[in-house]
Amino acid sequence: MPSRARRFWRQVCTFAFIFIVLAALRSAIADWNDVPTGSMIPTILEGDRIFVNKLAYDLKVPFTTMHLATWDNPRRGDVVVFFSPDEGTRLVKRVVAVPGDIIELRDNVLYLNGVRSQYSAADAKAIDQLDEDTRLGKIFAAEREPNAAHAHPVMSIPAIRDARRSFPPIVVPENQYFMMGDNRDNSRDSRYFGFVTRDRIVGRATAIVASLDLNHHWVPRWGRFFKGLR
Repeated sequence: MPSRARRFWRQVCTFAFIFIVLAALRSAIADWNDVPTGSMIPTILEGDRIFVNKLAYDLKVPFTTMHLATWDNPRRGDVVVFFSPDEGTRLVKRVVAVPGDIIELRDNVLYLNGVRSQYSAADAKAIDQLDEDTRLGKIFAAEREPNAAHAHPVMSIPAIRDARRSFPPIVVPENQYFMMGDNRDNSRDSRYFGFVTRDRIVGRATAIVASLDLNHHWVPRWGRFFKGLR
């Protein structure tokens, strides 16, 4: 009997050790994040599960936000996961301004350091992935910030009357970032809770690893599996 008890506790300790190691790796190196809201439509849809590269910018002590080493910083256009300054929940948004930038929004037109972003027709593939109810009554465009290498799709919803579509020029403080959702009229972001400090940023979202259509019985969206984000 004592021998059985020892074997049992040895197995328990082994599984506990494996669990702790895997949890530490997930905390410090790579993770996935379910997306329950539509604040990043049309780039990220409700029901997407995104891969988060936690080594994109730095190495943290597992289960904390303490930095052991830093080799890069978020850049404009990055899709990042961070802890909300007001509620502490994990959010997924796009970095639209970095420390030292002057950012302004005029009727959903983004200005950076006095230069207007460029707008053109959105990629048809990005819109075709949306169901009819999501597309109805929306306006889509491809937004390209000044000096950005790529454009990304954005969406506006004219029916939402109290959306914050304008704000005067503001300077992003040192070590802080301004985040916005691609669903510009239906995203709780830095327009509401302010700047996000560097230590709250968890990592960069680099891909969609899986996607389920929450509005149609959780049917897999196979075309979105292993799709890169930018």
